[in-house]
Amino acid sequence: MEFEFSKWHSVIFLRGAFAWHQTADDKGDRRLKMSEDVQNAAPHDKPPFTLGQLKKAVPRHCFKRFLMKSGSYLAVDLLIISSLFYARSSIRVPGVLNWALWIIYWIVQGCMLTSIWVMAHECGHHAFSDYAWVDDLVGLILHSCLLVPYFSFKYSHRRHHSNTQNVDRDEVYVPSTNVADIPLTIKLLNHPVGRILRIVLVLTMGWPCYLLFNCAGRNYGRFTSHFDPNSPIFNNKEKLQVIISDLAILVVGQSLYQLGLVYGFVHLLKVYWIPLQINNGLVVLITYLQHTHPSIPYYNDSEWEWLRGTLCTVDRDWGFLNLVFHHSPDTHVIHHIFPTIPHYHAVEATNALKPILGKYYQLDRTPVHKALIREFTNCIYVEPNSPSQSGILWFRKLP
Repeated sequence: MEFEFSKWHSVIFLRGAFAWHQTADDKGDRRLKMSEDVQNAAPHDKPPFTLGQLKKAVPRHCFKRFLMKSGSYLAVDLLIISSLFYARSSIRVPGVLNWALWIIYWIVQGCMLTSIWVMAHECGHHAFSDYAWVDDLVGLILHSCLLVPYFSFKYSHRRHHSNTQNVDRDEVYVPSTNVADIPLTIKLLNHPVGRILRIVLVLTMGWPCYLLFNCAGRNYGRFTSHFDPNSPIFNNKEKLQVIISDLAILVVGQSLYQLGLVYGFVHLLKVYWIPLQINNGLVVLITYLQHTHPSIPYYNDSEWEWLRGTLCTVDRDWGFLNLVFHHSPDTHVIHHIFPTIPHYHAVEATNALKPILGKYYQLDRTPVHKALIREFTNCIYVEPNSPSQSGILWFRKLP
């Protein structure tokens, strides 16, 4: 069994900008255009290759999952999280320096909780091990500790993978198809200061609002929630596991309450709740940028095909954080094509597919903060370029 101890991301926070992280080979990258040419459309015709041809191009070992190897990555994550918690709880310094250490702790711990979120997400795709029950048990524990209903999200997220970029059936980040349907608040905040406010609101409230009320999700025509077993997201066979997810959240909530009684709720706020909010914001930021870009289309049912939609996802470069986040940001394309490939094979699999994907592979290295502002400006709703292509919809900005 191969253990990549030299690549574990515990060293990232020590090496900082000088980290020797593993990244996808730049050769053959098709970088999406910057904001000065947002109309440069990504390919949207039926691709000249099949899913079977793509699978043959990926080395066979990339599809292999190893419980011990996945577990070792998780163990390092948990070790770093525990060490950060112990260090911040133990070190006592006065005044401004104390608050500076808290801010550093919140940011770093928030990043590490995001790495845990990625591992739980991988469990939901059965990419953690060869044993489905192990994946579900590990995923249930990890996601519940982050107040995410594991099975509920697992099922809605799989449907997102099955309907990616289908404006009628995708599960998340579904854009408006008519200017009249755009919420009034977005129209009123259509200016630089308003966009910053929108970004803050989305990053702080977006994830819990999606889970609780299906905000930015598919319109089912009635109340929809990941915590409701009768929600239209789920079928009858899935209701019991939705209830299990809810019960697990209640257990974690009760445990947090008891910890608050013992150690104080202010301390709990500092060591757990604030890093959790940073994790929530990072989850939204990562996934939003992977599915939103001025150059990629959406499709309605008349044009949508699974592979066409899947290829309209974008890899983003987060620098050394790619490694911290288990390459979730920079290998999202391969993840959508073959979601059971574990993260430690995703970079190799991406590089293997680039020659075949060619112009259908989308990578944007725009700095995250610039990309976020650009997308919030240019990606408000979608509409066809012409009546003859009514099934292919492109992002538009408000005037």
